[in-house]
Parts: sequence; C-alpha cells; structure tokens
Amino acid sequence: MGFPGTWMTESQSVVYRVVPKCACSTIGQILYYSDHGRFFDGDIHDAQTGLHKWGIEESQPLIADNVNAHRSFAFTCVRNPYTRILSSFFDKICGIQRNGRRYRGNLVPLLVQKYGVEVGGDDGQEDFDQVRAFRRFLLFARDTIRWRRPMDPDIHWSSMSGHIGTFVVNGGRYDRIFWTERFNDGMQDVLDQLQTPVPVDLTRIPRFNESEGHGPKRAHPVEAYFDDLSMHLVYEIYKRDFDLFKYDFENPGNKMPIGEIDLDEVHAKLGD
Repeated sequence: MGFPGTWMTESQSVVYRVVPKCACSTIGQILYYSDHGRFFDGDIHDAQTGLHKWGIEESQPLIADNVNAHRSFAFTCVRNPYTRILSSFFDKICGIQRNGRRYRGNLVPLLVQKYGVEVGGDDGQEDFDQVRAFRRFLLFARDTIRWRRPMDPDIHWSSMSGHIGTFVVNGGRYDRIFWTERFNDGMQDVLDQLQTPVPVDLTRIPRFNESEGHGPKRAHPVEAYFDDLSMHLVYEIYKRDFDLFKYDFENPGNKMPIGEIDLDEVHAKLGD
C-alpha cells in the first residue's frame, strides 16, 4: 500500500502526511518555500514538481526509503471533527469548485435526490436552511463511512485517524502531531526541528485557504448545527479522532483540544 497522502521536501528535510481540511494548503506551501524560497504559483495540491508526493510515481521509492528508515522528521496536523465536517459540507457540497463545477460531478444531485439536501441553488449563493441541509448531509457521510453506500467515503470527511493510520500501519512513525487550532505554535515547533535550505519566518507566511469562497458563509455558530442526533452521528463516525487527538465531544462549541496528544497511544492504536 505504501504511504498514500505523504509529501516530502525535495531536500528530504521533512515528511508530512496530508490530512484534508487540516491546513494542508498552507503546510504544503511552507514546505515548498522551505526548499525554493518562493511559493508555488497555484494550489499546492496541483504541483507536480518541487515537492515529492506519493501520488507522483517517481517520488514513491524516495518517500518509502526515507520513511522506512525514519531519516527525516515526520509530522501531520489535525482539526476538531465538528468544524472539519462542517467545513467539508460548505466547501465540497455547497460550493462551486475551482473548475467552475460542482464537486465530483453527480455527488450533489445524488444528495439532493436521496437525502433532500439543499445546497443554495446552482451557484451555492441562494439562501437555504443550512442547519437542516447539514444534518441531512451528515446522515449521508455516516452512510458512506459505515456502509460505503451510496458511495465510498470521500477523503474530505473520512476520519483523520484513517488518513493518519495508513502511515503508521505501513511502517512510518510520527515525530509530531499538532492542532490547526494552535497552528502557529505547532508549525513553529516542527520548523524548529528542521534544517531547511531556506529559513522560514512563520510570521511572514500567508494562509493559503484554497477552499475559501467556494461556498456560502456559515450563518450560525458551530454548535447550532449539532443537535443530540447529530452529535451521536459525529461520535459514531469520529470517536477515535476525538479520543486520540483530544477534542471535546461533549461541547461542539469548543473547538480547542482538551488534552495533550500522546504519540505512543496514537502509534499503538493506529498500528493494528
């Protein structure tokens, strides 16, 4: 299986396991800058040069060799499951993507037909009941993850522990996992461990939110989207994420972690 979703700088200064909806665009651009002294012109996910990626065939033996020998500092980044699934909904389901189309072609028509999800009209900008639509989407997300129907789960709402676990199962080991909610502290801690060709001043790095503006603005606070049933569904889907990455399941309005991530626990529980 190898190391899907894994990126590595060309200088092999650092290895990063991408987790969708967890500041991956900003992190990717920081890694690119740390080698080249400039940012990639465009969405870093589209870059085919300047950064080793598992999705690029020539990069695979280099990444595998590095990770198996644990030659470089390896890290990833996580996010509160409540805000992550909400972000996925507004970006991927309600939003128009960079190509001017809906995400994954027939996905949104399927959601409208089978789950009664409203998405704000053809351009995603019309008013609609965001809370009702999101809760119906949540049923769909649960169905894809639990029963792989009516389709396989999408990377943007499949669990973080699922993404992160592939790295561990196949022989990788993380040196650091940090929270998007404390991004500056976590990313600085990673940079402090590295010797990069180009020094990185984190205070001068912009945020690359490639999904910003794709969909309608969230009209309510996070907790308004989650009633008892929605919380139950979220826990059913993301129990391991809450437990391993120390987020507060009881209070959707609290996006901050409530404990410290135990790397030994992560490796033990995801290495099965």
